[in-house]
Amino acid sequence: MSLRLDWCSHEAAKYAVEHWHYSRSLPAGKLVKIGVWEDDQFIGAVVFGYGANPNLYKPYGLTQQEVCELTRVALKEHKATVTKIISISLKMLKSVAPGLRLVVSFADANHDHIGGIYQGGNWIYSGIAKSTPQYFVKGRWIHQRQLGSLGFSAKNVDFPKRKILDKYRYLYPLDDEMRKQIEPLRKPYPKRGRGEIDNAPQSNEETGGASPTRPLSIKAD
Repeated sequence: MSLRLDWCSHEAAKYAVEHWHYSRSLPAGKLVKIGVWEDDQFIGAVVFGYGANPNLYKPYGLTQQEVCELTRVALKEHKATVTKIISISLKMLKSVAPGLRLVVSFADANHDHIGGIYQGGNWIYSGIAKSTPQYFVKGRWIHQRQLGSLGFSAKNVDFPKRKILDKYRYLYPLDDEMRKQIEPLRKPYPKRGRGEIDNAPQSNEETGGASPTRPLSIKAD
């Protein structure tokens, strides 16, 4: 089995997320998109971005340009471990963003994820990230932070509302000094969720197709 990671287009990442990730949506904003191939077959994408939280960088004394979020790992059925795929993608990310110092990611307890793929890669678990409520708007559930982009405010809407579980926060330092700085934040890893294994089955629903588009030479848009 051959494994290859390379920069991919927006269309390829979008295809992977819509078919093989439980969210079915690609985040907005500037993204770094890395495609994954096994035996020359496109099997998904790893996506980094600034994330939905505009204050993601503040707890670590960094600037916004020094922190990003691993926002999506969207893979169909595959042979390589997710931990290995993420490890390679982190090296690629660092090669095109030398000023980046920290990557943050969240394991979603609402989908029985607890972060096994990050534990396998020696990420630092720093505790629970409090989740905001969701609202049912235009036929779908959206996060409270998305209301503004649709012209609404949580203070004056009367949409159906539901609470969701908190998420598990994981940190990956990209240099030795950053690791020393955040190592004191490390907490014992939570136990693996009953629905999560290394291959993250909730993210691997196979709905067809090989590579929908060729990789592009650009590294971010």
